[in-house]
Amino acid sequence: MPPYDPDNIFGKILRGEIPCHKVYEDAHSLAFMDVMPQGEGHTLVIPKVPSRGLLDAEPRTLAALIGTVQQVGRAVKAAFRADGLTLFQYNEPAGGQTVFHLHFHLVPRFDGVPLKRHEGGMADNAVLAEHAARIRAALADAA
Repeated sequence: MPPYDPDNIFGKILRGEIPCHKVYEDAHSLAFMDVMPQGEGHTLVIPKVPSRGLLDAEPRTLAALIGTVQQVGRAVKAAFRADGLTLFQYNEPAGGQTVFHLHFHLVPRFDGVPLKRHEGGMADNAVLAEHAARIRAALADAA
């Protein structure tokens, strides 16, 4: 397995070199809007420690991260009044991974509404900001 590259886009987001629409952050993780969403509210959750993917992550990194995935997933579903939630996690190019920093995709789902292509283009920043605000509000309501 190739080594972790700290210059990946999520590493740059963690260092503040690239902006994001943040929805949640704690000592171990960061959640933010996917700029190429497959549906309204598509959110990413990443660990703060360098991990290329699921297969090289430390078990304690995964343990901390999955709690955030669950917490943010509940808020994403509530914020969009979704019928369900799809969780994606890809590993290595053959597994569909394109950014080589461990991350989970949380996509609210609605009966009868298909997912958009992930390469479908960048979302409008104002829309992403509004979606992030909705998820932050849902997180606050759950607290």
